[in-house]
Amino acid sequence: MDFEIPAEIAAYLRELDQFIEREIRPLERENDNIRFFDHRREHARTDWDNDGQPRHEWEELLAEMKRRADKAGYLRFGLPKELGGKDGSNLAMAIIREHLAHKGLGLHNDLQNESSIVGNFPVVLLLHRFGTQEQKDRYIEGMFQGTERIGFGLTEPLHGSDATFMETAAVRQGSDWIINGMKRFNTGMHTATADLVFARTSGKPGDARGISAFITPVKTPGFKIEHMWWTFNMPSDHAEVSLTNVKVPHASMLGEEGRGLDVAQTFVHENRIRQAASSLGAAQYCIDMSVAYAKNRKVFGKALATNQAIQFPLAELHTEAEMTRGLVRKTAWHLDREHHMNVSEWVAMSNYRANRLVCDAADRAIQVHGGIGYSRHTPFEHIYRHHRRYRITEGSEEIQIRRVAGALFGFWGAQKASTAPKAGD
Repeated sequence: MDFEIPAEIAAYLRELDQFIEREIRPLERENDNIRFFDHRREHARTDWDNDGQPRHEWEELLAEMKRRADKAGYLRFGLPKELGGKDGSNLAMAIIREHLAHKGLGLHNDLQNESSIVGNFPVVLLLHRFGTQEQKDRYIEGMFQGTERIGFGLTEPLHGSDATFMETAAVRQGSDWIINGMKRFNTGMHTATADLVFARTSGKPGDARGISAFITPVKTPGFKIEHMWWTFNMPSDHAEVSLTNVKVPHASMLGEEGRGLDVAQTFVHENRIRQAASSLGAAQYCIDMSVAYAKNRKVFGKALATNQAIQFPLAELHTEAEMTRGLVRKTAWHLDREHHMNVSEWVAMSNYRANRLVCDAADRAIQVHGGIGYSRHTPFEHIYRHHRRYRITEGSEEIQIRRVAGALFGFWGAQKASTAPKAGD
């Protein structure tokens, strides 16, 4: 076993750091763009009078960052070469995501919007793996150019983790499908041109088979954005969507009929391991900042760091971060060599532990920093509010622990790469 970061990845990290200092930091500082990252960040980002949606100026700044990163050849690193990427491995992406999050808040890597100089594009990969040539031609490059955006509509008002019980249904009508139902926390809908809607097309509630995925243009009659859900961290791009007799052609289906949860599982596994790496990096940032503050802060005539009440919680978090780092990188290494369903329980372990760790680390950083830690003049409340959602999205931590238990007790032993388990497991 070799636990050193591979030389080519270490060299790439240095290259990314140079690009950030040369291109991204100056952009972050000009025209008061720092308002999106300092204590004004939530207000600067949020159009409170437009249902809490992201402000145009904020999203245009993110778009400019992406344009520069794409021009420099970094944005698509994790994508296949035929999509303009570099076939970046899962291990490389895990190390890079941790590294960028460890730098703290900044334009180089703003996880609230999944915006980074090294992008994470699960929907692009879904199109690449499951899409028809017509779907690929229409959407993939358009998503990079900003002319297309596909939302993700899996969760429903009455069904979240229990996605196999979804009530949204699609009925075949000649060469078309008629979709009726509701979607909740439908991500990306404030600028989406289409929505990836999951609907039952056959089978009975609880069946993993019989759910299909449809790329549904948002301007289709009967498709309606009811409102945006205001969330713990704002702005919000999470919509409540209703579908009333929405007619789409059979050609809009993504993947095989009845196997839409294969599409969904691919999405969440792509997100879960990279999410875990980002949470780990942000957690280490909180730990490191707390250690530095405690060493410099003088209380009762001595450094705050001399108190065991400060030392011990940070030492435990640091230990947890080191253990989580090993698990995340091991899992990413195996993902480069095996079908993602064969290491599903490791992905689940990595994700729920890292997401819980960053919340604990951010909370501890607030406590160590005292009053200013509670203020928005430090980044810890923002880190907590953002990463807290990851303990629910992409499968709640309870569902992920259930997945680990299923592997541990043999309930899922027969369901590896050959078949897909129920969504969320």
